[in-house]
Amino acid sequence: MDWKNRITIDPEKRGGKPCIGGLRMTVYDVLEYLASGMSEGEILKDFPDLTREDIRACLAIAADRERKLVSIPPS
Repeated sequence: MDWKNRITIDPEKRGGKPCIGGLRMTVYDVLEYLASGMSEGEILKDFPDLTREDIRACLAIAADRERKLVSIPPS
């Protein structure tokens, strides 16, 4: 999934946090819902402007950022 087609970063919107498309919902919001135990279906029901692809884009950007973190070797 190429999240860059669905996630936007605009300094004028939500303090420059990554948001889904033209929406004001941040990637963090979606990840927090998933982490709290909400299913994709529940999120889509509560936020009908979202799509499954939007949720997958949130997971993809999180995975991409995780992959880029620097590992600190054990001491």
